[in-house]
Amino acid sequence: MADGIELGIPGHAIALKWHRLRRRREDPVFTSRRLAEGLELGASMEVDLRVHAEGGLVVLHEERLEYETTGVGPVRAASAEYLRGLHIRDENGAATDNPVLLFEDLATLVRQRPPTDALVQLDFKETIDRVTRRTVESLAAAVRGIEENFILSGGDWGAVKRLAGAGIGMGYDPCELPEAGRLASPADVAAFVDLTEQIAPEAEMIYLDYTLILGASRLGADIVDAFHRHARLIDAWTLNADHPDAAASLRELVGLRVDQITTDEPIRLEELFAEIGRLT
Repeated sequence: MADGIELGIPGHAIALKWHRLRRRREDPVFTSRRLAEGLELGASMEVDLRVHAEGGLVVLHEERLEYETTGVGPVRAASAEYLRGLHIRDENGAATDNPVLLFEDLATLVRQRPPTDALVQLDFKETIDRVTRRTVESLAAAVRGIEENFILSGGDWGAVKRLAGAGIGMGYDPCELPEAGRLASPADVAAFVDLTEQIAPEAEMIYLDYTLILGASRLGADIVDAFHRHARLIDAWTLNADHPDAAASLRELVGLRVDQITTDEPIRLEELFAEIGRLT
């Protein structure tokens, strides 16, 4: 039975990362229930972080509260007390009984569980101007002693490095660089890899839009192998089973030996992989 943890191929395991803590497509985002399941199973998971009015961190993706929660207004103007009184909305906009998590609350849940190999990606959605001393200190205090269960990522490498003073691993998403949208030849792909290495030489994981990976392959360039040669792991985001040509995309990503695939439905993607195997 599929558990949504990884795809096993000879000599290489590909983790399935639970995007926004979703194990199934119908799951509400960022729930403690799914976090607990992932910790027990040793899953790779992802949450987004934004900075609230007091400089601390809250587990949300959007800039405004009404898009994901029962609150209203910008996240950056909301106090910790206000945020703790809110609940997550489901895909249809209905309020659930799942409270909004401040990051320190999420970290406490990790700390209270037995030791685990689970890894939670903290995708920082802000830029460096939002990183204050309070932000760095709050993250550091929250992860102290459980640093190995987290990796901090984002598209602003300066912000990631400043926050990573907390002592956790770092990852970088270069897909917002202008060069990412101008890949037209193997030389362009090589230059993009070199640029990424120049910007984020300490990154352990590189997060790439899966269509960029496949596009580079169409150009005759194996961008996964190129980053592997720099000892970087590759996460391909975000592939779901209802995407056009999802089965073919999944097969190709596996063939390119990515290290992780981000998805909103890891169980279904594992099932799809099994279906591909039965058809070949």
